[in-house]
Amino acid sequence: MTEEPYRWLEAISNRREYIRDQLKSGTPVFALSRPEGILLIGVGQKQSKVFEIYDRHAFAALGHPVDIERIRQAAIEAAHLEGFNRSPKDVTLRRLISFSLSAMFKNAFEQVFAPPLIVESIFAELGQEPARDSLARLHYDGDHAYEGAGVLIAHRDSQAEREATEWIRKALGPADSLARAASLCLAVWQALVDNKPIAELAVPAELKTQIEGKSVEAALLDRKSAGPVHYRILDLAGFR
Repeated sequence: MTEEPYRWLEAISNRREYIRDQLKSGTPVFALSRPEGILLIGVGQKQSKVFEIYDRHAFAALGHPVDIERIRQAAIEAAHLEGFNRSPKDVTLRRLISFSLSAMFKNAFEQVFAPPLIVESIFAELGQEPARDSLARLHYDGDHAYEGAGVLIAHRDSQAEREATEWIRKALGPADSLARAASLCLAVWQALVDNKPIAELAVPAELKTQIEGKSVEAALLDRKSAGPVHYRILDLAGFR
């Protein structure tokens, strides 16, 4: 009996290593709070990485496509249930994360005899102004944190994630266009995928909003939208 807790801890440690190994092929996703709204960027080949959740909410993720879809469906269901029981204005990111999604991730991670959720994700909530936007980083084990500085990246390597986030914050000005913001994200994406030091990354002289051989997904939670739904897909081709 005394060995059981140790076996559980060992199983959890093995599970963590397994998930991290499975995430090695995943590439980063981005969320940036801008004057126009919240910009979300993902790069892939066939599977989507950027999704609408509710009127003012969206998320971006890397990981196993089936698990990402499970999270998308769970987030949509939780948001609509909250909106039905209360009101659409009462659907907040903090309630979605704290009372629903975080617990779902934690339970999946700690149930050592069931498949884990192989997902790293970002959730976004649009405010009336950039200072009132909310960005949340949700990890595969349910751990989460809120970001108030307007830039958030989800990546498989936490140290590289922090360095890349800081680089974008320094390189991106408040008056920069969405095209420049997207270009900086793609420059960071390429550096992370190539395992190049972020500290040595130069700010691109020309805007680059596409990556050859890849599909660049971009969406905006549009702050100027007159209706209740603020999510719209952006076509970055020819974006300036």
